[in-house]
Amino acid sequence: MSSAQVALLPSVQQFLDRQHGLFIDGAQQAAQSEKRLTVWDPATGKAIATTADANTADVDRAVMSAWRAFVSRSWAGRTPAERERILLRFADLVEQNGEELAQLETLEQGKSINISRAFEVGCTLNWMRYTAGLTTKISGRTLDVSIPFPPGARYQAWTKKEPVGVVAGIVPWNFPLMIGMWKVMPALAAGCSIVIKPSETTPLTLLRVAELAIEAGVPEGVFNVVTGSGAECGAALTSHPHVAKVSFTGSTATGKQIARVAADRLTRVTLELGGKNPAIVLNYRRCKPIA
Repeated sequence: MSSAQVALLPSVQQFLDRQHGLFIDGAQQAAQSEKRLTVWDPATGKAIATTADANTADVDRAVMSAWRAFVSRSWAGRTPAERERILLRFADLVEQNGEELAQLETLEQGKSINISRAFEVGCTLNWMRYTAGLTTKISGRTLDVSIPFPPGARYQAWTKKEPVGVVAGIVPWNFPLMIGMWKVMPALAAGCSIVIKPSETTPLTLLRVAELAIEAGVPEGVFNVVTGSGAECGAALTSHPHVAKVSFTGSTATGKQIARVAADRLTRVTLELGGKNPAIVLNYRRCKPIA
């Protein structure tokens, strides 16, 4: 079942008709960049929406919003149980709006609506609730250490896991919602803030999910979304001095560039690179039966 065969929910059409900006400080905001990106429906070849093509200044606004939220401890300073309750409420809202998200995903990405419902929404919900539960289970260790001075002294070493700061997440086109939430949820569970950049071809679901996060109680500035090209928007995000961790899923060539930038700045980085699946394209034509 393709996007052309789905009766659109009114809320989906209303979302498509918006003049989409960037999601910063808990709300849609106009970009400083005047450039726009067109979102196409692969099933029909028609334009269905446009989004902002963020520039370096736009990315800086989003990262600084996330950084201010982090240092204010509006999220990191909450108790683990409180963060868990909010993230579970977030998952409930994603479930309540699941059909809307599935339709948006099929419209912008082209996959079957049944795959969008089962994988993009269904598997995402399982992941969200699992990760929300980890919020109350982050722990360190205490160890005896053998320092021999002075004689008879006993020492202990201990570790404490703390949020690193602002996380930058860059998401590919193939599973925009599910892979996006693979990056968002662990960051939020740990108490970090995040700036996420979806693929310029599939930006809609993460813009919608960010609104649901605020509705669930995630503080303003903790979850930001920037849309734009990898060349400017993505590069500005991964090289920003206030980004403490980069999580990237995409091509090996781009991953190498990000790794070099991260190495220069000693930024924590996680890379999931390259495709490993064969693609078979079939061109079906009706033929006359053989007599």
